[in-house]
Amino acid sequence: MVRILHPPQPPTYRPLLLLPLPRPPRLRVAASATSHLAAMSTAAQQALADQKRAVRSDVRRALKALSPDQRATEDLAIQSNITNSSWFKASKRLCAYISCAQLREVDTTKILAEVLSPNSEHDGQAKEIYVPRVEDKNRNMRMFKITTMDDLIKNSMNILEPSPLDASGNAREEVLSASSPVDLLLLPGQAFDRTGRRLGRGGGYYDTFLMRYQELAKEKGWSQPLLVALSYSVQILEEGIIPVNSTDVPIDALVTSSGIIPISPAALERVQRS
Repeated sequence: MVRILHPPQPPTYRPLLLLPLPRPPRLRVAASATSHLAAMSTAAQQALADQKRAVRSDVRRALKALSPDQRATEDLAIQSNITNSSWFKASKRLCAYISCAQLREVDTTKILAEVLSPNSEHDGQAKEIYVPRVEDKNRNMRMFKITTMDDLIKNSMNILEPSPLDASGNAREEVLSASSPVDLLLLPGQAFDRTGRRLGRGGGYYDTFLMRYQELAKEKGWSQPLLVALSYSVQILEEGIIPVNSTDVPIDALVTSSGIIPISPAALERVQRS
C-alpha cells in the first residue's frame, strides 16, 4: 500500500511567494531615474540567481554524500510508491524524464519499464509515454512519444534522448502536437519543498516546457496534468529556503521514499480517490 503523507492539519494550497521585482514606471520620468530603476531590477534578478546557485550547491553536496546503498534503497521505494498508486495506474498518457546517474537524479528505469511493458494497460489500452529531448541552449525542450527503450540514443552529454525520427524515418509524435492530452508529468529537480516550490538545475527547460503545455491545455480546454516530482530525502528543504520568481512553475505533489506528499487541490483530490 502506498503511504500518503499528511500534515497534522488538512493542508490548504497556498500561492507561492514570488520575489517581487520593481514595477516599470507608469509616468514619463527622467532618463537617470529610468536607469536607476533598471539597475535595481538587474540587482534583484542577480540576487535571486545567486540565492538559487547557493541552494543548488548545498543540495549537490548532500546528494554526493548519499551512499550508493541509500540511493538504491530510495530509488526503489520512490518508484514503487509511484507504480503502486491509483493515479499512476489510471493514467493513460504521461511525460517522464529519463534519469541520469551522473546528475544524481532519482532513477526512473523501473517506471519506464512498467509503462513500456506489453502488460501495462488501462481499460485494455496501453499507456502512452513522452520523454524529453533538449533541442538547443535556449530552453527549448520537446517531448517525443516512444514505445521501447530502443527508441533512445545518447546525446553529446551521454544522456539518453529520443531521436526525432523513428527507425523508418517517420517523425515521432510530439506531445505539444498530440491530439489528446497527457494526464501526468513526472519531473526531476534539484530541490523541493512541501509548498510546491521546485528548483531545477538552472537551464529553465522544464519550466519553459511546462508553461507552454499549460497554455496549450487552456487553449484546448483540457484538464491540466498532474505535476509530480521525484525527490530523495535530502532534496526536500524547509519552507522559504527555495527562492522563486514568476517563471518557476509549482508542482502538485512530491513522491519520496517515505510516501506521497500531495500539495495542490488537484493532487489532494486524486490521492483521496486512492
